[in-house]
Amino acid sequence: MGAYAYKAIDPTIGRPIEGEIEADNKLGVTEHLRGKGLIVVQVDEQKTTDVGDLFGRFKKINSKSLVVFTRQLSTMVDSGMSLLRSLYILEEQTEDELLKEKIAEVREDIESGSSLGDALERHPTVFNELYVAMVRAGEAGGILEETLRRVATQLEKDESLRRQVKSAMMYPAIIMIFALVVLIALLTFLVPVFAEIFDDLGGELPVITKVTVAMSNAIKSYWYVLIFAPPAIWFGFKKWKATPAGKAKWHKFLLRIPFKIGDIIHKVALARWARSFASLTAAGVPILQCIEVAGRTAGNNELFLAMEDVTRSVESGGTVAAPLRASSVFPAMVGHMIGSGEETGALDQMLSKVADFYEDEVDASVKALTSILEPVMIIVVGGIVGFIVVAMYMPMFKIYNEIQ
Repeated sequence: MGAYAYKAIDPTIGRPIEGEIEADNKLGVTEHLRGKGLIVVQVDEQKTTDVGDLFGRFKKINSKSLVVFTRQLSTMVDSGMSLLRSLYILEEQTEDELLKEKIAEVREDIESGSSLGDALERHPTVFNELYVAMVRAGEAGGILEETLRRVATQLEKDESLRRQVKSAMMYPAIIMIFALVVLIALLTFLVPVFAEIFDDLGGELPVITKVTVAMSNAIKSYWYVLIFAPPAIWFGFKKWKATPAGKAKWHKFLLRIPFKIGDIIHKVALARWARSFASLTAAGVPILQCIEVAGRTAGNNELFLAMEDVTRSVESGGTVAAPLRASSVFPAMVGHMIGSGEETGALDQMLSKVADFYEDEVDASVKALTSILEPVMIIVVGGIVGFIVVAMYMPMFKIYNEIQ
């Protein structure tokens, strides 16, 4: 049994009423209210907040589980099984506990009279705009099973792209963390030993040694800064990035990072945009909604802003390609290929080719960047250790020369 808040209309008095009721599920609440002659408007489960709920906020649904769920739902619907029965079966067999909970909530919403698209929209952290828009188009066009297959393919492509970039950045990240740990360890444990020796010997220390000893003293005196500063900086950065101005500046900066990193981020955004646009168009989503959702799911604010010009062009009877060719965010090739797709009536196919091209480009660029970063990281680590060693031994050499 659980507590449910409801909104309904009482025909006898002609006005809405609200309240709470205990029931096993939303369907039970709906049937009970209808039995009283009420018109049910909305039913929501009242959840209590406990420690488990707080920790649950940090949990994420595994992307593979979501892909499997989508493909299985597509297969069941295609076989003629009802949507509710399919969801009941998937709810029972899903091993991901968080996904199981979301499936149950979606099922209960559908039992209360919601469409699948509306039920999914209530869980934006699991089912994004692209997912919901395609499902709604599939429901409207009577091709839900085919649309779900497209959604699953889209999710797999997104995950593959994300995994490529993550795997490429993993090695440099590990090396940089290792270098930072080595630097802190040397400054904390090795440098103070030499600093005591230098104090006993007296004399003027080289500048490089003074800098190193000052860094060591700072770490020993303000060690708590190393513990509390990084989380505080990260939290502040997240808050700033969440603001419209911060998001715009950060995304613009990402595209301009040197050493080809910004170029890779740009290609990833273009691949996501083209893949999303292609999937939405193929699913039969209205073109203006395709433009908006594809811009939002691209992952970069610069591409989203460029979609405003595309929207205006389409609303005034123009083409998608014209504003893309005029935009500095989209390469000329993209505009020309999409223009060709519009002329031949094969826009979704041309967008898929654009997505394939940039996904291949990302793969090649990531491999090239990784091959360059490996020796650079080794040099960085060696440079840090070498800097400390030179700083500590220069006074020794100076004393030795003075003795001679």
